[in-house]
Amino acid sequence: MNISREDIEHVASLSMLELSEQEIERYTKDMQNIVTFAEQVQEVNTDNITESAYALDAYNVFRKDEVKDSIDRELIMNNAPSSNGIAFLIPPMV
Repeated sequence: MNISREDIEHVASLSMLELSEQEIERYTKDMQNIVTFAEQVQEVNTDNITESAYALDAYNVFRKDEVKDSIDRELIMNNAPSSNGIAFLIPPMV
């Protein structure tokens, strides 16, 4: 399939774009390169390739939700510039 200057002008018109002569020439070449690449991709033999939604066969990769011990609260509060022993204290913000 060839992309012509008229094709680019038509799409620009539908999109309500005003293109310069240089832009029309550049977009014509760019679109032709894209179409040529798409045609090359279509020629690839994929008969022995199974369809897949993902590149990897990973499924259910989430870990089991288990309750575990956390870091000691006192140890954490020792690092705070200000705390009430249960939570960090910060200056009020309005």
